[in-house]
Amino acid sequence: MEVAVKIKPKRLKKILGVSLAVLALLLLSGVIFANVYINRSLPQTEGELAVSGLSEQVKVVRDEQGVPHITAKNEHDLYFVQGFVQAQDRLFQMDLSRRQASGRLSEVIGEATVDRDKFFRTLGLRRAAEASYGAYSEEAKKVLQAFADGVNAYISLAKKEGRLPLEFKLLNYEPEKWTPIDSLTIGKYMAFDLGGHWEGQAFRYWALKNLSEEKAYDLFPSYPKDAPTILQAYKDVPLSIEKAFANAVIPPELNGSNNWVVSGEKTKNGKPLLADDPHLSLSTPSIWYQMHLQAPTVNVSGVIFAGIPGIILGHNEHVAWGVTNTGPDVQDLYIEKRNPHNKHQFLYNGNWEEATIVKEPIQVKGGKTIPYEVAITRHGPVISEFAYPSDDDTVLALRWTALDPSLELQAVLKMNQAKNWEEFEKALENFHVPTQNFVFASKDGTIAYKANGKIPIRQKGDGLLPVPGWTDEYEWNGFIPYDELPRSVNPQEGFIATANNKVIGDDYPYHISHHWAQPYRYMRIAQYLEGKDQLTLADMKELQMDQKNLWAEEFVPIMLKSLQSASLEEIDQKAIAQLEKWNYVDSPDKAAPLIFHLWMKEIPHVLFKEEIPEEIDQLFEGKQAVVDELIRRAANGDVSPWFTEKGGLTEVLHTSLHNVLERLSEKFGDDPSDWKWGDYHQLYFAHPMSSSSSLLKFFLNREKPIPIGGSQVTVQAASFEENGIVNHGASWRFVIDLSDIENGQHIVGPGQAGHFKSRWYHNQINDWATGKYHTTTITELKEGDILTLSPK
Repeated sequence: MEVAVKIKPKRLKKILGVSLAVLALLLLSGVIFANVYINRSLPQTEGELAVSGLSEQVKVVRDEQGVPHITAKNEHDLYFVQGFVQAQDRLFQMDLSRRQASGRLSEVIGEATVDRDKFFRTLGLRRAAEASYGAYSEEAKKVLQAFADGVNAYISLAKKEGRLPLEFKLLNYEPEKWTPIDSLTIGKYMAFDLGGHWEGQAFRYWALKNLSEEKAYDLFPSYPKDAPTILQAYKDVPLSIEKAFANAVIPPELNGSNNWVVSGEKTKNGKPLLADDPHLSLSTPSIWYQMHLQAPTVNVSGVIFAGIPGIILGHNEHVAWGVTNTGPDVQDLYIEKRNPHNKHQFLYNGNWEEATIVKEPIQVKGGKTIPYEVAITRHGPVISEFAYPSDDDTVLALRWTALDPSLELQAVLKMNQAKNWEEFEKALENFHVPTQNFVFASKDGTIAYKANGKIPIRQKGDGLLPVPGWTDEYEWNGFIPYDELPRSVNPQEGFIATANNKVIGDDYPYHISHHWAQPYRYMRIAQYLEGKDQLTLADMKELQMDQKNLWAEEFVPIMLKSLQSASLEEIDQKAIAQLEKWNYVDSPDKAAPLIFHLWMKEIPHVLFKEEIPEEIDQLFEGKQAVVDELIRRAANGDVSPWFTEKGGLTEVLHTSLHNVLERLSEKFGDDPSDWKWGDYHQLYFAHPMSSSSSLLKFFLNREKPIPIGGSQVTVQAASFEENGIVNHGASWRFVIDLSDIENGQHIVGPGQAGHFKSRWYHNQINDWATGKYHTTTITELKEGDILTLSPK
């Protein structure tokens, strides 16, 4: 039986009013509570703090950009406070970094990251870090421990006072204690992120197995000198590359950089100028953390990866330096034959050898611990079964320089204290991985270059293909001697520049790499520096923001000439008109860059989509360079079957252009003259947790996408995803005039802080887009946010 309850309109209005008022009060209370909680997790940057572990008082001054200037009376306190301050601003990032590199994301995220964890457990970056630690000097170990103690001092304080970053609350966990191994593991991860070319070997193996020989070799950067022998060894090898590496973590291929140094002979004030802008993923927070460290033995400024002590790139009172990635072939895939009766044994020179088996159980948030083990042959970990274990008698193991013990932090600490080129070059002897192109300048006028690191000398094979692991024919015979690595000091040209381009001549006696970046950034840098004398700091900034596209300058005439014989529709003709009047500057307000870049991305899609599966395409290293060469050859009459089977060069160009124009007209209208590169090509610094909900996206990614120019081939590097979002480029910009070595010019996008309510969270996004630099000094700061840390 139902009873109807009648409520008078006035009373109903009153009830609703009271209910809404209560609801509003509850919401307001919730907002206030959340705001108080979130604000409490902001780091203390002013006043005084007593901290256990310090021996003397330390001063931390954060300048207008949030850059901490740490002044200590001894090295222990300096690195202790460096760890403390990094944790204040970047603790969640630091924890996520060590978890990713160690293969421990699933503990806090869940099942979604299990395959990723298996991959990194298999690689063994943490195992390599543990092996490296024992080789460090006692002095370096003390620095690592002091830094870890500082991080832990902040973790303890944050737990006690409820100051842990919001991300820990959202994921419902607390950070563990920091260890020296955590710092070294993050360092090993950077070697992974900068690559070593194993994926290209896997791709070319697949190509030889699944394509005609002519088509396969057209996708190689060069012909493998030992191909006949290696191919014979492949004949009876059963390997499914598609399945083995479908879930592999592949670093961005465009992880490169620009750097250059100019002699005083070419500068207005007679002193060297140096510039550096490493190209890495653009995200919130920045991969870099900028700092100034000062103690009686060191006074150095620049950037470091959050979670590591010292300064890896920057300057002191005497010298300045910067890097780009050399990109050598430092990884080899070895085809290992497994004993069909004992899966832990592998054939070598006629005998079955026992592999080392490492237990790596993976804890999963909300689930059961997954038993997992890694087999390590004499060449390295078996990486072809991390996601899909098989019963095949053939597997792939990875030999990689970064899995050997190495001493990068020891090198960094000595670099920070170097007073001249001789001391700096000596310090680089311990910088083993990743191999980098260092440029250098000093107050005494010296400019120099060195490609450091361990680059293998192969007994046989040249790094293009996986090689037989069951014989000693393909072993490494040591590394290129340090004194024979590429080097230049005070060259006659008056400048040195690198942009991941080929850094050696054909007469260099050792193999370094098959995979050099497209040459256009280097060409533009050299063009600019050769064309001017009396260079200034302003010129260095202008060059870092240069948008001239020499790639388009080479290929647009070739492509338009080929289309002269094509039957073009009206929209095709209008698009070509935009390209014909283009000055080859990737300006955000022009249509031509939009048409050109998407056209070049579409050409390989038209050429390869029917024959190269998506999971294999991700392994296709150097694809754009391969396509560039195929177009050059076809334009000169040497047509590849990839083109002939699609109707020839003109047909491929016409089809790919029309495909792009159809998509662009749907998005931006039918008139190409109205299109703009910046309407598609936009800067966006995304937080790693922002994709999990629209609410987090609103708070963590506070800035809207910003239209910008440049591209992956311009000096102002700005690589983009399929949706046009720029997610890769100059993660830090740095220029310095050695006549004013106390002051460096920097941009760290999007900002220094990891806390979304900090004033230094996204304050450098517009600076990044427009090229507005800030000055950081290594002289004593008297103004800013001043925090004094005292012994407890």
